[in-house]
Amino acid sequence: MSMNSFGNDLYTGRKSFDFIGKRKIWFSIALAAVLLSCVLVFAKGLNLGIEFTGGSQFTISNTQDTDQSAASDIMRDALGDESARVTQVGDASIRVQTIAQDLTNTQTEDIRNQLADAYGVPSSDVTSTYIGPSWGNDILMKAIRGFIVFVLLVTVGLTLYFRGWRSAAGGIIALLHDLIVTVGVYCLFGFELTPSTVIGLLTILGYSLYDTIVVFDKVRENNAKLLTQNSYTFAESTNLAVNQTLIRSINTSVTSILPVASILFIGVLLLGAGTLRDLALVMFVGLLLSTISSIFIASPLAVQFAELNPEIKAHTEKVIALREERAAAREAKIAAGEDVSDLDDVDSAGPAHGIIRDAGHHQGASAQPRRKNRSKK
Repeated sequence: MSMNSFGNDLYTGRKSFDFIGKRKIWFSIALAAVLLSCVLVFAKGLNLGIEFTGGSQFTISNTQDTDQSAASDIMRDALGDESARVTQVGDASIRVQTIAQDLTNTQTEDIRNQLADAYGVPSSDVTSTYIGPSWGNDILMKAIRGFIVFVLLVTVGLTLYFRGWRSAAGGIIALLHDLIVTVGVYCLFGFELTPSTVIGLLTILGYSLYDTIVVFDKVRENNAKLLTQNSYTFAESTNLAVNQTLIRSINTSVTSILPVASILFIGVLLLGAGTLRDLALVMFVGLLLSTISSIFIASPLAVQFAELNPEIKAHTEKVIALREERAAAREAKIAAGEDVSDLDDVDSAGPAHGIIRDAGHHQGASAQPRRKNRSKK
């Protein structure tokens, strides 16, 4: 089956994945991921970059030898620093970072000379810089304030746009899930948290909401006449909306993740650029989680909250009761040997039938406008 046929079947409801019906499973997995991420943050801690901890940085330029072990040995022998971070930057540069903050001028000069000798460059090609923790902490505090303002404004905007708090709550909770689990992934694998990482975390906020809002907009379209019909429930129409936008979500995610993955590959393997690598890494993880959350968390949460509404709850019970009545009537007709084709037509139409029909589904030749007779001259 081609992707076009598959997408068309998902849109019309001929094929469907039960995302909403299995929401308890998705909620359990998401909650476990969030709890595990929180445990990792408090138990293992984040691998903070030098911008947050403070320390000294040495940069060796114009070297032909990019072996990182030599710099690690020098830092260990000179300062006893077993965790010095040595990174290749570009084709001919090495960056060495240490959290030792109280280096004397004599220690700094001695390390510069040892690095110059080890990599075969003059001392002038080895620069040293002290980085204080205040700059990174200042960026972090501004990012937190910006995030709080962003969440408040988005909550108000989504509430007004969708005319209710339920969709806004689903989108915001899914957004928080993405951020917390992304931080948990960083803790789990020991990725370094730098100011570039913080910027990347803020960048994925918009993408996470963008994909979620597209699904919610389709949910609103499908439920425009929800309470005036008895063919489908709110949960069923929402599940149809998720399936209808599934191919689009996959395509959008692929076209977004591939460039980021390319940047990540180039930054790590070819250039060794720290800022480029840090930004691409957090965006790669965040984009994957955003795609997953918009399908498995945001929409199921919106349904869970919507079913707290007495009108929607009563409508769902009414639709289910009518189906049970039709099923009982069908069994009675079968037992009596009567024709049940009229009931089969109703039951086989499925929840998508009424929604697609109302949205302009093709009604056949009889529904087309008639051409007026023209008199011949």
